[in-house]
Amino acid sequence: MLLPNILLTKISAITMITLRPDDVKQRFGPLFSRKFLVMVDEKAGLAEIIEQCQARGTIEWDAMNRRRAGGAVAACAVEGSTMTIRARLGKHPVNFGAAASTIGGQALEGVEVNGDEVITSWEGIAGAGVGIAACLPQAPGVIRAEYPSEDDLKVGGARTNHVRIVSPRYEKVSFGIDDTDTKTEGATWVMALKCAEACHIEGVEFLNMRLVQLNPKVPNKTTNCVGSALNFAARPASIQKLREFVCSFVAEHTVSKDTGIAFLQGIGMETDSPYLKAIKTEILTVDLAEKEAQRLGIEFLDTNGRKGRIGALGAVLWANRGIEAAGLYGEHL
Repeated sequence: MLLPNILLTKISAITMITLRPDDVKQRFGPLFSRKFLVMVDEKAGLAEIIEQCQARGTIEWDAMNRRRAGGAVAACAVEGSTMTIRARLGKHPVNFGAAASTIGGQALEGVEVNGDEVITSWEGIAGAGVGIAACLPQAPGVIRAEYPSEDDLKVGGARTNHVRIVSPRYEKVSFGIDDTDTKTEGATWVMALKCAEACHIEGVEFLNMRLVQLNPKVPNKTTNCVGSALNFAARPASIQKLREFVCSFVAEHTVSKDTGIAFLQGIGMETDSPYLKAIKTEILTVDLAEKEAQRLGIEFLDTNGRKGRIGALGAVLWANRGIEAAGLYGEHL
């Protein structure tokens, strides 16, 4: 018997059963998803999905299964109990392979943009079906879940489940900040992190901060020669406010006249930029940095055009490239 809050909607002649997160929790009991957020970059044809679970083991298992099944998934990364999926927009065939008959499976079938919302389509078999039908739709960040039939609400055992999860549309924005300190005062990473903590704009969520080791052999630098990157998820209507806030905060708190602020909107970016290496190994000029930023679609938000733009560009280039950003070029854990 359906719960009172369930909405029945006719979509393409198929009756969809729609549940809000609280309805899902009421039906299955509270489960373990702690976060669900989807950023899209329509120009690049990409999406980035962030999921957080109560435990690391479930996230690791989900990541391996989704990567194996293919579908819309291009890549998965796991840090602690958080998974980040790089996905292709559109619908894509999935292939569970042997997993379908032996150990279950889980797949992301597609990512679609519908105005101010994003729809992700999922399929799960056996215990993995519980994850996509009962657990993930409860996560903070979900607007509603749409089930093709009542059978998709029967979880566990050897059943197969399908669900469409609807969430707000976010976009990814990255800031690179450098040269806010001097040899005697300040630290760019401290100021950058305080900037992120002070940001309370509706429709903006701080994702992470990264310290980017630049070339320590450049002659005109502070001791460590490190730029800072800030990554945010932002609703489209809030991006301009976020830009203005970061610029204002940095201008107010910098102690240097050479401060640079670089800005990138989107998930996709040129992957073969020679500056990924050069920023860590060579001595560059502001002119070269500005030309490469223009080629890559990176914008400088500062107004002084000084040497801080070199490190700001480097911070954006390495903002989403893992722990290697913090090391010298070629260093790995």
